[in-house]
Amino acid sequence: MWALLAYAPPMNARALPHLAEITEPGTVRLLASQTQLPVDTGASPTGTVVLVSAAPATSASATSASADGASAPGEPIATVVRTLAEAGSARASLWRIVAAEGHLISHSAAALAEADAWLARPGVDDAALTDLTHLPFVTIDNAGSRDLDQAVHVARAGSGFRLRYALADASYYVRPGTALFDEALSRGTSYYLPGFALPMLPRVLSEGLISLNPRVDRRSLVMDMQLDADGRCTAAKLVRARVHSRAKLTYAGVQAMYACGDRHPMASRSWAESLHALRDVGRLRLALARARDVVTFQRTEVDVQLDGAAFSLVADRRLPVERYNEQVSLLCNMEGARLLTCGAGDPDVHGVFKVHPAPPAEKLGRFERLIDGLIQTRGLDRELWGWKRGREALADYLDRLPRDGPQARVRAAIERQAMMANVSSTFSDAPAAHHGVGAAAYARFSAPMREIVGVFTHKEALEQLGLVSPADRDADLALRERVIAAGNAARNRQARLTKAVNALVLDTLLGRELRMGPRRPWRVGTLLGMSATKLYVQLDAPPVEVKVYLRDVQGSRARVSAHGACLQLGDHTLAVGDAVELRAEGRSERSGRWTFAVRPAPST
Repeated sequence: MWALLAYAPPMNARALPHLAEITEPGTVRLLASQTQLPVDTGASPTGTVVLVSAAPATSASATSASADGASAPGEPIATVVRTLAEAGSARASLWRIVAAEGHLISHSAAALAEADAWLARPGVDDAALTDLTHLPFVTIDNAGSRDLDQAVHVARAGSGFRLRYALADASYYVRPGTALFDEALSRGTSYYLPGFALPMLPRVLSEGLISLNPRVDRRSLVMDMQLDADGRCTAAKLVRARVHSRAKLTYAGVQAMYACGDRHPMASRSWAESLHALRDVGRLRLALARARDVVTFQRTEVDVQLDGAAFSLVADRRLPVERYNEQVSLLCNMEGARLLTCGAGDPDVHGVFKVHPAPPAEKLGRFERLIDGLIQTRGLDRELWGWKRGREALADYLDRLPRDGPQARVRAAIERQAMMANVSSTFSDAPAAHHGVGAAAYARFSAPMREIVGVFTHKEALEQLGLVSPADRDADLALRERVIAAGNAARNRQARLTKAVNALVLDTLLGRELRMGPRRPWRVGTLLGMSATKLYVQLDAPPVEVKVYLRDVQGSRARVSAHGACLQLGDHTLAVGDAVELRAEGRSERSGRWTFAVRPAPST
């Protein structure tokens, strides 16, 4: 997870700005095209990343451009709109990653004009909306979140619960055929990096009019669900409503209330009982997920933050309230999928579903062989460590392995290998199982401001309910294909961004250590897995994963066992789950790959 701070380009800048870097006084280079332009850079030093607005090319400026794309010296034809990052800073490196992906930094004049028009007629007083402003909805999110998609209210109802999950009504404002929709489709989603986000929608909408901000009325689609005493959903309906969030809460704040009870300041607030009911529902839903053999992986994530001009890494283990809130969101998406599948016979309903196949038998077979190899290599108790595949759910197997003590690293490695057996999820036009959440069908209802799929899915659900008129059938089918393609492409793009950021952070960390020369430290980590060419190690501090390429390990020849549980590395035998020590030895400028020295960690 990444902590977010707002980056907001000025709303009066109607020309699309460009990311650029000052190369010398009076000159910038556009990062996307490498074109150089004359510009008044003021006193900003070389390497500063700026946002520039290029003036329309005149015949004079066009003829002055050289063959290599650089403009000849002359009058400035670009204006610095804003300084984004200091030269040499971590933020400057992040903006270069953004530029390499070709992201649009701002929205077009047409999209911004449409957003401004909605501010003048927000539609919140629509008489067709069901008024739910009397209910104390709240949002629960990370402290830095500003695009608030969901608000929750839970009430006890007899032996069960009534759960209302309010979703931002983005599809009311972002309609096919508009510039807002077209640009959301081109982006596919909002993108997140340490310290800032690139929103799918203009911020006046995603952080303003559409966002379920506290103490203001907002349009919303509310999934209204009845739950029995075991947390099973017995009835659900989708309502277009007006809601009024009472507060913007954080996960840490709600968890503190759970811990302190009546002594906490929130215990007397109007939404306190709803939060306690949310905890009960969350626990029940987690138990039901377990009954569906859903695996809950116990991993510590690394929160990459910007600390001034540098990165800081913070271990981030999820709080219980995050899992409770997640379960409510998952249930909403399952019920949304059920709604869409009920309309499968309607030729005007064109649902989009998230599909996640179960792990292939081949991958599960390799996982099983690895476990057998570990039992043999490490002399483990087969009754405790053996997986009874076909007779025991993977979730049950992982849950009974020891989490603490001398074998904790072995368990962590086995869990990581179980994760690697999974395959990716994708958006599809046909409902199918989602293995990761244990659902027969699953649709992304819960992120309507951050995913184009959410905007389209809401539209289709409203058409099915007769709340909006259906679109032209052939045009809607064609649009659905574009939405699915955009959703899948956006997922891959965010993965590339995350990978590039992680590589940048690792380069920063190890580069600093390499400059220490012989004083550079050995870092302890867990050997999570291996292949014929690589070792996969998670460091203890910070808990980041690194790849060690065996051919680069100095002075060693490696032989990996047939079951993939151990290898001979020089004079050392290493097994999956071992504590190992790594020390950075160098980095290839051509491949960007790090070279490490590897040795077993001393016994403790």
